Amino acid sequence: MTKLPYPAPIVQLPRDGGGELALSELQPSSVILFFYPRDNTSGCTKEAQAFTAHQEAFEKLNVKIVGISKDSVKSHDKFVEKQALGMPLLSDEEGDICQQFGVWKEKSMYGKTYFGIERSTFLIDGSGQVVQEWRKVKVAGHVEAVLAAAQTL
Repeated sequence: MTKLPYPAPIVQLPRDGGGELALSELQPSSVILFFYPRDNTSGCTKEAQAFTAHQEAFEKLNVKIVGISKDSVKSHDKFVEKQALGMPLLSDEEGDICQQFGVWKEKSMYGKTYFGIERSTFLIDGSGQVVQEWRKVKVAGHVEAVLAAAQTL
């Protein structure tokens, strides 16, 4: 576990709607970077909807929200449209950024082991430092906890 704060890895990935997004473009705003396993699954949908529902509160704090999964841009486009999501979703199909943030983990379900994204969120301040992280996130109440942390910046 890395001691906080630490410099966030450089993130520049393809995004929903086309083009690329680099987190550095969002500075001096702070950033909530949330990693989620898959588009249009129940927990991921609830999490993305909760971030969208609280987006105005984050904006008032000058905090941008960005989601990342290994899904394709095309999948992200469908997810954003179907769920009316309000934040950019980045596609890390190669998994490089997932590896750098340490969220690509061995998981198990029904006795089978596999690799996947461990639901995780990182609060990155306006100078690009990770100042707080949440790993093995449970969706219920998570966005509210992240908002409370963002209010302390």
